[in-house]
Amino acid sequence: MAPLVSVVMTTYNSEATLESCLASVAASAYPSFEVVIVDNASSDGTCDVLRRFEPGFRVIYNRENRGFCGGQNQAIREARGEWLLSLNPDILLAPDFIAQLMCAAGQAPGLGTLTGKLLRWIPEEGDGRSRLIDSTGIYFTRNLRHFDRGSEQPDQGQYDRLEYVFGATGAAAAYSRQMVEDVSVGGEFFDEDFFAYREDADLSWRAQLLGWRCLYVPAAVAWHVRRVTPARFRRLPLPINWHSVKNRFLMRAKNISGSLYLRLLAPVMLRDLLIVGYCLLRDRRLLSALTYVWQHRDELRAKRRQVQARRRVADLALLGWFSNQPASFPFETEGR
Repeated sequence: MAPLVSVVMTTYNSEATLESCLASVAASAYPSFEVVIVDNASSDGTCDVLRRFEPGFRVIYNRENRGFCGGQNQAIREARGEWLLSLNPDILLAPDFIAQLMCAAGQAPGLGTLTGKLLRWIPEEGDGRSRLIDSTGIYFTRNLRHFDRGSEQPDQGQYDRLEYVFGATGAAAAYSRQMVEDVSVGGEFFDEDFFAYREDADLSWRAQLLGWRCLYVPAAVAWHVRRVTPARFRRLPLPINWHSVKNRFLMRAKNISGSLYLRLLAPVMLRDLLIVGYCLLRDRRLLSALTYVWQHRDELRAKRRQVQARRRVADLALLGWFSNQPASFPFETEGR
């Protein structure tokens, strides 16, 4: 029997792409799935769109915006599936996307995350389904920045192998129920202090520490509207940049060990100086993102203790993932 997959989604003023997204979910060829959506008090036509998909899709309407992390955690608590497919409302799924992920789910032990080939969705151009790569998994550089593998490259088959990758973008990632329960901290799968942005990288790092693997499945294809990229940093709205700066330091404070930090010290310190300098000299509104980390240091220490006390993977085994080239390991090997 096919395992039940719970599609979990958080919406917030998502009217522009939501109907197409939900229609692609409804058209999925996979035989056993449910959909749980949390709306974070949208003020556009999002709720009108959602009502057209009820009661087949379960929708929870919040009275306040709890952020992506809070909304997804809320949806996960209501979901019943063995696998939870986290989707953004700006995703289009190929009809066999879920089926392709589930075909790979049982092929190796320790698989906690499955991610497919995300291509760029450009709604204003015809049907919008481009051949430009959006993400084939995420990777970390030595200065603790994370990027999407293959982003902005034309898809020419260069990422057509089953591979272990560091983690998955939260725009479209399937998580096993067993991993969700294992890596959650204080009942939160996505850390709600993050609110939104970088929460998928934080989760991927925590999963790696606890020994869970992420498998990239190229046969599972979807299309994603990408609004936030490193190149657009200076043109992004303040809330996005504020959370991004804050979350870089929250993520590191919880997940990195002293020995790994020392190995990466020079590139990390250089990047930190650039960020702090930007906050001081270019946009002082971001300084409160830095002070947030200090003001919440006690809660942060408590979360760090929980993560580090339960880690199962040594620093040397993790070091190979922190490279200035997109790291991956062949599926046929142990991937370590």
